[in-house]
Parts: sequence; structure tokens; C-alpha cells
Amino acid sequence: LWLLLFTCSFSISGQYPLVTNVTVTEGATANLTCRVEYNDNTSLQWSNPAQQTLFFGDKKALRDNRIELVRASWSELTISISDVSLSDEGMYTCSLFTMPVRTAKAYLTVLGVPEKPEIDGLTKPAIEGDHITLTCITQGSKPAADLRWFRNEKEVKGAKEVNASGKTFTVRSSLQLHVGRNDDGVAYTCRVDHVALTQAPQQATEVLEVHYAPQVEIIHSRAVPQEGQYLKLECVSKGNPSPDPVMWTKDGGELPDLDRMIVEGRELTFTSLNKTDNGTYRCEATNHLGTSSAEYVLYVYDVPTTPPPSTTPPLHPIPPDSTALLGTHASDPTVTGNRDPNAVGQHGTDHALIGGVVAVVVFVTLCLIIVLGRYLARHKGTYLTNEAKGADDAPDADTAIINAEGNHAHAEEKKEYFI
Repeated sequence: LWLLLFTCSFSISGQYPLVTNVTVTEGATANLTCRVEYNDNTSLQWSNPAQQTLFFGDKKALRDNRIELVRASWSELTISISDVSLSDEGMYTCSLFTMPVRTAKAYLTVLGVPEKPEIDGLTKPAIEGDHITLTCITQGSKPAADLRWFRNEKEVKGAKEVNASGKTFTVRSSLQLHVGRNDDGVAYTCRVDHVALTQAPQQATEVLEVHYAPQVEIIHSRAVPQEGQYLKLECVSKGNPSPDPVMWTKDGGELPDLDRMIVEGRELTFTSLNKTDNGTYRCEATNHLGTSSAEYVLYVYDVPTTPPPSTTPPLHPIPPDSTALLGTHASDPTVTGNRDPNAVGQHGTDHALIGGVVAVVVFVTLCLIIVLGRYLARHKGTYLTNEAKGADDAPDADTAIINAEGNHAHAEEKKEYFI
């Protein structure tokens, strides 16, 4: 008895059809499958949302070439619908013809693929300073698509608008632009993001062409031009349309010497400079939006008369003369070593030493002169022998000696004072 009840219960519960919802993109193929766990030779049937029978078992009931049988058995009935359209969307019913009839419903969702977007509102060329509105439109999406703007791969925000059209949606996005010269050559891309776009997003790209007045700059090849040198002046002009050719003038007039001043395209070349080239050179560029110019004041310097010091060291350096070190250490780099030849403190020490030596020599010389003078002055006078002192009125030498001794004894002593 228990076995019989279990068998009947299993038979009743296992005879319910099982289905799943299906989502496909428009134009794809949808497979609808109905299964039962237990079937006692009872037929399965698929019906469309209009309750029209598509297949009863393995027998096709509706004449539609898009609908095909995939698998038919006592436990499964699978059919396919190719080239699915939005009208195929709806509730599909699988029926199991028991007593009573048991059914299961599966919803077929068809995604509307958005069309490739289009960008409107672009004027070619645009003029610098213009205000323009770019509009991107895509139709046929279901659900509504999302539109995104990119400026050279960098996303920018636009204003989105969605309108329903039957089962699909029309999406529009606008982008306001204040056009500048930096927008010239910039690519603006409108990209469509949608669940139906599994491979790659749909997108449209427009490249802006912006016309603007020229801007001029002069670039020179030498910072300090000298007589006899080569000099090139380049007139760099930016504008759209390109301002070709450019015009060169000197001091408000034509170039005076076209043999030495060669104009090639935007370049002015001086083959050999001289003083007559001094002046103001002007480069002027023009297009239909305006004119721009730049000036360069040329002053030709004299060629230096003193050649610059050689930076190449001698092959065999000569050691400095030790007798000449005192006079050359401030200017000879081989003597100073790594010291700064322009340092004031190093010269000052050497000069002080020389001055001290000279002062000592002068002082010693003056002292010797003073001592020698005092010595000579102390021994100045007339010195006589005894004979000479008594020689006056003496007939012979003996008498002279006697007179000298007497005179010396009684003579008044003479004294000398030195100041």
C-alpha cells in the first residue's frame, strides 16, 4: 500500500513541465526547451504568445519557416526560432496533456540593437570663437541605450534625451562647444553602450577643423651674432589656413642685399654678417582671418681681437721656475694649482710678505747710515806730532820738542762738544 501511494505521488509530481526564460538579441536564434522528470507517454506542446500551437510533439503545427524542431522525446520538447524580431517577444507556453493539463510559461525577451549613431551640427570648417552644438542620435534600442562623448579619448559630459518609439527607444545626446584653436584636429566621438552590443560598442567620430588667424614668432640661430658669421632667422607661424608665404622686411622696407640675405620659405639666411646688417627685421604672415607679425632687432658685434684661452692642455707640461714664483703665482695656473686665480685673499698675503721684507731692509740701511755718520763726526779735527807742535821759533828738533812739552803743559785745554 505504501509503495503504491509513493508511486502515485511521484507520478503526479514528476509530470509537471519545466521551462526557463530566454533573452536574445534581435536577429539572433532563440531555443525554447520544455522538460518533464517523469512522463507516461503523454505529449508535450509549445504555443506562442497568441496561443497558436507551434509544435505538438514532433508535429509542426504553424507554418513558419523560422521555427524548427530541435529535439522531441517523451521527456523533452525543444524548438528554435531563428531571426528573432521584436514581435516575437512575449510569453510562450509549454503544455503537458495529462488529466488535468499541466502548463509552464517561459518569457522570450528580445533586445533591440541600437543603430550606429550619427553626429549632427558640425560645420566645416568652424571659426575660432564660434559656439556650436554637436548632437548624437541612435535609434532602435531596447532597452534605451546610453550615449557617451569623448574628446580625444577623454570623456566629456553631454545632455541626454530619451524618446520611446513603439517597443524601441530613440536616444539623443547634445554637446555644447566654444571652439578655440586648440580644438583644431580634435576628434569628438559619440559611443553607444548597450546590453545587446556584446562584441564592440557602436560609435561615430567627427574631427573638428577650426580656422584661426596666424600667430608669428622669430627664432634665431645665434645669441651673439658677430661680423663674418652665418645667421639664420626662422619665422614660425601658426594659423589655419596656413599663412604661406611669409614676408620679410628690414626697417619697414625691402631687404637691401639679396646676395647675402637669402629668403627660402619661412627662413631668412645671412651668409656673412657685417655692420650694415644692423636693423629691425620684421616677419609678417597673413590668411583670410587676419595678419600677425614679429620683429627681431639685429646688432652685429665686432670680432674679438684677443683670442680666447686654449682649453687644450700642453702635451708636456713645463714645471714652473722657482725663482719666478713670487711674481707669477697670481696669474700662472700651473703655480696656483686648484686655487682661484681671482681670489683677493691670496694676493693680499703675498704682497704683505714682500712689503715686510722691504721695510726691514730699509730700516737696517738707515740705522747703518746713522751709526757711520756719528762715528765719522766724533773723530773729525787736526792732529800734530810733538815736533810739529813746537816747531814755531825753534832752531832745531830738540828745541821744538822742549817747546812743545812746555806749551802743552801751559796751554789752555780745548774742548769740543758734539750735538
